[in-house]
Amino acid sequence: MSNIKGHILINSFYKTEKFMEHYQYLQDSAIRQGVELAVIENSDIFCSYGACAGEEISRALDGDSFLLFWDKDIRLGRQVEKICQKKDIFVCNSVESTAVCDDKSLTYQKLWEWNQDKPPDLQIPLIPSLIAPMAYANMGYTNTDFLGKVIEELSLPVVVKECYGSFGQQVYLAENMDQLRKTALRLGGTPHIYQKFIKESSGRDVRIEVVGGEAVAAMYRYSVNGDFRANITNGACMEPYSPSARECQLALDTAQALGLCFGGIDLLFTDSGMAEVVCEVNSNAHFKNIFDCTGINVADKIIDYILSQVTS
Repeated sequence: MSNIKGHILINSFYKTEKFMEHYQYLQDSAIRQGVELAVIENSDIFCSYGACAGEEISRALDGDSFLLFWDKDIRLGRQVEKICQKKDIFVCNSVESTAVCDDKSLTYQKLWEWNQDKPPDLQIPLIPSLIAPMAYANMGYTNTDFLGKVIEELSLPVVVKECYGSFGQQVYLAENMDQLRKTALRLGGTPHIYQKFIKESSGRDVRIEVVGGEAVAAMYRYSVNGDFRANITNGACMEPYSPSARECQLALDTAQALGLCFGGIDLLFTDSGMAEVVCEVNSNAHFKNIFDCTGINVADKIIDYILSQVTS
């Protein structure tokens, strides 16, 4: 048994079987590699200010070498990360990277910024997208005139995505103006984006798992029920995938642009036949499906990577 110990920070209020199984994968991997990985919940350590600010967090992390930030409690995370910096505790993924990936509009903004100083052949291809105009939650949209420009820019059908959401559950396809208007009015003050529908990738995509600057596993996901989304949760199927050098590099560049130590990069197919457009990025991607599909345990790769950082 090594003397390496750390915590995984999780959410106290989202403990479905799927999530708890995910945490167990990481703890089992840690045990196999002689690492002590304890769970700490976001309700165990309050983000606090004033005379005793951060003291509870500091005590909880005494003796740790690393922290796996697996929650999306960004306010707490920022204070925890600052304390970890003072205590020389390695944090992955960073709170900033997690926050950016949690918001689909910020993901695209960050990738766009990355592209600005790159020549065309080194840029990260993005889906043509428009960020929905901000509306106050208590008012929503008082008119939908802007949707004409959405259709002009993106054509129909239009994909509408809430900025916050997982498993494809907050993603919609508007086939015509009436559907688009109803969706926009329903979302109102909810942050969301409009994206061009990539017909070549309808109902299919590629998930590439990246850890420590390496593409470690990939799977092809495809719908068998006519759904334009390829999420396994929505009934899609999966099979192992051997990504091309270009697809691997795209996933690695995307992770680097977002500052991720690890994550799942979802790519869409183009008319070239390759998966060459970034769809979404998951900082805390679930890896049970990709393990079932490929036999590769991404949790082992993550613990390996952490050990390489805290023992070097």
